[in-house]
Amino acid sequence: MASVSRGPVMVSICCITYNQEPYIRAALDGFMSQKTSFAYEVLIHDDASTDRTADIIREYAARYPDVIKPILQSENQYSRGFTNISGTYNFPRAAGRYIAMCEGDDYWTDSRKLQKQVDFMEAHPDCSMVFHSAKIRTEGRAFTEHRMRPYRRSRKISPEEIIDKTSGYPTASLMFRTDMVRELPDFYVKAPIADIPLQLMAAARGWAYYMDRPMCVYRLGGSYSWTELQKQGNREEKSRKYYLQMKEMYRGFDETTGRRFHKVIRRAVRRIYFLTKVNNRDYRVVLSGEYREFYRELSLRNRFFIRLETGMPGLYRFLFRLYHMGQR
Repeated sequence: MASVSRGPVMVSICCITYNQEPYIRAALDGFMSQKTSFAYEVLIHDDASTDRTADIIREYAARYPDVIKPILQSENQYSRGFTNISGTYNFPRAAGRYIAMCEGDDYWTDSRKLQKQVDFMEAHPDCSMVFHSAKIRTEGRAFTEHRMRPYRRSRKISPEEIIDKTSGYPTASLMFRTDMVRELPDFYVKAPIADIPLQLMAAARGWAYYMDRPMCVYRLGGSYSWTELQKQGNREEKSRKYYLQMKEMYRGFDETTGRRFHKVIRRAVRRIYFLTKVNNRDYRVVLSGEYREFYRELSLRNRFFIRLETGMPGLYRFLFRLYHMGQR
């Protein structure tokens, strides 16, 4: 482990956990391995896990008492209606000039990640956010791309590109200025997820910078991840509700920014609707001419499997079964 620099805290690492016993050590090790010229803190909130996640956090907090600052709930806050845990429990206690995000089932792989991001933001005070690419690690039978690489080179990202993006940004890659979240707008507080409204808040402040380097791992398929929970129960109804909540979030952002980005926001809402149809395999909508521009922006791999499933469903089912048999 790298020794943590002394002095005023420059970065507050914000991490939320729930039943992530198999993964949390990797996240904590990634935090504590950072080699920096400045001090940082780890603000971690465990939402009353029923496994050993909280015990592992206590172990690390005892080892690094000046750095790791946990809140260990005895009652699950999410079930009480606190859907944006970071905004409720972590952001208000952040002492750093910057906040770096990482959820408990993801982890960092570059020991200089924080230093690289801080160096850039210190040199560019008009930059609202820095983020980077990620490797994807699948759990169980997840079948997906091997990396999250929103862009093909390091470059500035305009506010319009942040608002209506063709690919998601890894949450574990985000760094932004702490003063951005001192007062949270309603569209953030009411959003069904926390990362996209944070990105919208950054877009309202100006441009961001993308580093085309995979400095973290995004874990896909964990039992208690948001993505996996969305697949349980009535998936179609959950997708419909998610779309309506996201539409309302974008409407709130539109009002907050004085309709500065109105045209881009309308397109982003249409894209969200399209992607919910992709996830639900509603190919009548996905392949319609109305959404052709969004379909063409899907990866070649995704388009191939959509065409295979719609054009040769028997072969698709055979290959699907064969793949899952090989994963056992």
